[in-house]
Amino acid sequence: MTAPNGRQAGATRDDTVAAVVRQWQAVHPDLDTGPMEIIGRVNRCAALLQQAEDAPLRRAGLSRPEFDLLGALRRTGHELTPGDLARETFSSGAAVTKRLKVLTERGLVERRGDTRDRRVAHVRLTDAGRDLVDGILPAQLAYETAVLSGLDPAGQDELAGLLGGLLEQLEGRLGALRG
Repeated sequence: MTAPNGRQAGATRDDTVAAVVRQWQAVHPDLDTGPMEIIGRVNRCAALLQQAEDAPLRRAGLSRPEFDLLGALRRTGHELTPGDLARETFSSGAAVTKRLKVLTERGLVERRGDTRDRRVAHVRLTDAGRDLVDGILPAQLAYETAVLSGLDPAGQDELAGLLGGLLEQLEGRLGALRG
C-alpha cells in the first residue's frame, strides 16, 4: 500500500510498528503514516532498550539514571549542584534528589553545603564512585556495542547521524518553546 507521500509504508519491514501502520492504513488509507513509522520505531526501540536494562549496571546494583548522575560527575570532572545534575541528565529535581540520597548512602557521592548560600549543595564523586564509573564504563560500552551489533558500522554511523540531526532539531524547537 502506497502512502500519500509515495512511500511504500511498512512494506519492507515486518516489525511491530509495520503491523500497526498496516492496520491504520486499512482504516485510513488516505493518511500519510510516514511519521508514525519513524516516531513509532524510535519509541519502540527506546522501550525495548529500557526493558532490557543495562546488564553491567544491573550487576553493579545501579539503575541507568543513577549511572547517568555518576557519569555526569565523572565526565565534567568537578562538583555539580543538584540543579546542574538535573540539567545534565534531563531529570527532574525531585528525581535527582532521590537518586543522590541512594548514591550518598552507598558512599558513591558526597554532598557539601555552599559556604555562601546554605540552600545550595555541591555534589562530588567519592573515590569509590569514580572507581565504580571507571570500572563499569568499558563493560557498559561493550554491552551497548553488542546491542547494536545487528547493524554494520556504516549503518550505525548513518543512524547516529540521522538521530543526531533529529535531536538537534527537537532540542532547538523545545528550547525555543521554553525561552
